[in-house]
Amino acid sequence: MVQAISRPITFDEYLAQYPENGKRYELIDGEVIEVRPVGDREEIIGLVTRQLDREIDRLNLPWFLPKSCCVKPESELNGYVPDVIVLDRQQLGSERLWKTASTIRQGQSARLVIEVVSTNWQDDYAKKLEDYEALGISEYWILDYRALGGKRYIGFPKQPTVSVYTLVRHEYQLAQFRGKDVIRSSVFPELNLTADRLLTIDV
Repeated sequence: MVQAISRPITFDEYLAQYPENGKRYELIDGEVIEVRPVGDREEIIGLVTRQLDREIDRLNLPWFLPKSCCVKPESELNGYVPDVIVLDRQQLGSERLWKTASTIRQGQSARLVIEVVSTNWQDDYAKKLEDYEALGISEYWILDYRALGGKRYIGFPKQPTVSVYTLVRHEYQLAQFRGKDVIRSSVFPELNLTADRLLTIDV
């Protein structure tokens, strides 16, 4: 007996079928994947969100951090929901899907995207990195608090690492921070935050 092969879901179908159950889902290569909350990751996400929110308020910037936002890359089979995203309110007028689906398609709408690494670390270091770069998102952070990324990405011996990718002439340039290193950001140049402040979870 021949089994039917399910076809990939397109981005438009993903939006149309998105469940109204309060959970988060991403579209990866045509497959809808639930983004399951994990305590340590949620703690890190909450911490970085508070720190960036304070800095935005202090500098009186027209930016904000939505609770949930979808980033649509070029591929019709992908749609990402970053762990943290800083949006520029002044750019959202040109985003036709923002008001109806909390979705952006243009890199200039996002000042910063942050992913906190989990077991699907390959997506953060490869697929999403390439797609965020192609969209022209000016800065992308990967917070690898469990040192899950491959040695080619975080070195050896592996240790918790903040990878900051900054867009320079349409290509990401990488800087990495560990331990007491102060994170350097072109988007938040006055932010005084060390890598271990973001990556260390108190048990």
